[in-house]
Amino acid sequence: MKGTEFCYLHNPEIPEDEKKEAQSKWWKSGIKQLSSKTCAPIIIKEIWDISELLIDTINQVRGWEMDVKTANCIGFLSNHLMKAYEITNLEHKIEAIKESLSIHQ
Repeated sequence: MKGTEFCYLHNPEIPEDEKKEAQSKWWKSGIKQLSSKTCAPIIIKEIWDISELLIDTINQVRGWEMDVKTANCIGFLSNHLMKAYEITNLEHKIEAIKESLSIHQ
């Protein structure tokens, strides 16, 4: 929702009965059918695997096999995972440099 940090269902200014009604309409609208499809689990061992996940997600959205909300969630979480990989990689490099410097002293 514009002007707030909350989505509609988590906004404390929206009365609970209105939230429940909106949620009920959403589930009845059929969007649930796309979201409820189960995707095969994937194993992400390297940062390149995230690219494969995103390509697959894009293709599923384009083919109407996945709803945009789920795809956005995957994109959001993938971004955090990529940042975690980058930080871990930097930490490994820093440790290697520290070890190299301590060997040469």
